[in-house]
Amino acid sequence: MAQRKHVLVRMDPAVHEAVARWATDELRSVNAQIECALRAALKQAGRAPSSGADK
Repeated sequence: MAQRKHVLVRMDPAVHEAVARWATDELRSVNAQIECALRAALKQAGRAPSSGADK
């Protein structure tokens, strides 16, 4: 398995709080929730990676 990339994301505190509440509702960490949302956006845009596990 390839190494996971580390990325620093700067966001508005209100956006972070909303993502944190969403993550809590779905029993995920904020990091996992952001990755899940990005994967869904990539899939919707037809840009999902061709390899790697879909979560």
